[in-house]
Amino acid sequence: MISRTLILRFVAIILAVLLSTFGLLPAYAEEASQSGDSAQILQAFNLQHRNDERDKAISPKEKQQIMFLLGVVLITLVLITGGLGVAMGLYGKPVFVAHMVFAGLSVSLAIVHAIVGLVWFYPF
Repeated sequence: MISRTLILRFVAIILAVLLSTFGLLPAYAEEASQSGDSAQILQAFNLQHRNDERDKAISPKEKQQIMFLLGVVLITLVLITGGLGVAMGLYGKPVFVAHMVFAGLSVSLAIVHAIVGLVWFYPF
């Protein structure tokens, strides 16, 4: 059986080696970060990022068209859901599952429509 002191010595040696290694890594990182043109590299990345964002930007007219199309689909889904509800309630048609599917789609699209509207048009 291995004695407790032998295990403690082994752990102490491993700990000393690890701590000395971890002590050297930050010193090396400080030396490496100071060399080079890091500020110019960061400015180049920021400039490229700004140009990419400008290229991806959606015009207000396109945003309004997207919201209009979302609204048209939403109204259509609500009307289908209402029609299925009337068919089920008044005429006894077995369309409960379809009614619930269209209701779920309507609610999901209504949430999407509200979130997109707030994100795009709230700040005016």
